[in-house]
Formats: sequence, structure tokens, C-alpha cells
Amino acid sequence: MPAPEREVQPQSPQADPPPVSAVSMKDLLASCAAATAVSTPPRGEPEDTEDEQGLDAA
Repeated sequence: MPAPEREVQPQSPQADPPPVSAVSMKDLLASCAAATAVSTPPRGEPEDTEDEQGLDAA
């Protein structure tokens, strides 16, 4: 028994182009880099303690 034929739906000739953004890719990447720099905590450098600074307890 052959499979029934499906109706072929006509495709639109061309899809609408995506809207143009007011922000350039360069500005978008720069803002992402700035946000990462601001939101990333500083690297875990060892903090100096009194003993490491050469202060005597006496």
C-alpha cells in the first residue's frame, strides 16, 4: 500500500532580513570585555601578614 502524498506547502520567496542593530559588534565585544573585567575578582595573591612583613612580636 503506497504512502499518501503530502501536500507541498509553498515557501516564501525570501525570508525577511534580520533587523539592523544600533550597536556594532565591536562595541558589543568591548562592553562584554569591560563587564568581565569589572565583575571578575582579583586573582588570589597571598596577603602579607605581620610576620611576613618583618615585624617582630617582641
